[in-house]
Amino acid sequence: MKHTTNYINTFIEVADDCPVSSAETPPEKKIKTLAELQYNQIIKNPYRYTSDDIIFECYALKNDISENEKEQAKMHFFSKGQPCLRSSPLAKRYGFGIHNNQDGKVAIFPVESKEYQHFLKDNRIKKVKAMRSKRI
Repeated sequence: MKHTTNYINTFIEVADDCPVSSAETPPEKKIKTLAELQYNQIIKNPYRYTSDDIIFECYALKNDISENEKEQAKMHFFSKGQPCLRSSPLAKRYGFGIHNNQDGKVAIFPVESKEYQHFLKDNRIKKVKAMRSKRI
């Protein structure tokens, strides 16, 4: 793979313009949204997948890519840059911080949680903000 979205030992804080002060579960829709797909994959499997795994799996689900096609599709998908989890609706709209551990594996934490506050105070972890939804 030429490009990656993975972070190591990094915490993605909620966006400055996030509209909620406590985390909300993305609503279930008939056609699953990106937020719902990411939420379900991460919440059920904390620290199991990397950002690349999550972003590609959501892309594969939305585009009906079969298991047989996934390896080649993944190589093509990452042959050019892709938006990282800083652009995730979980951190921009729904109030979840995203922690990437030392292996690049991902878990989410509600903005109001003790864990979220712990990551903010931990000087060993790099902090980055989620991207804003609106331009300044």
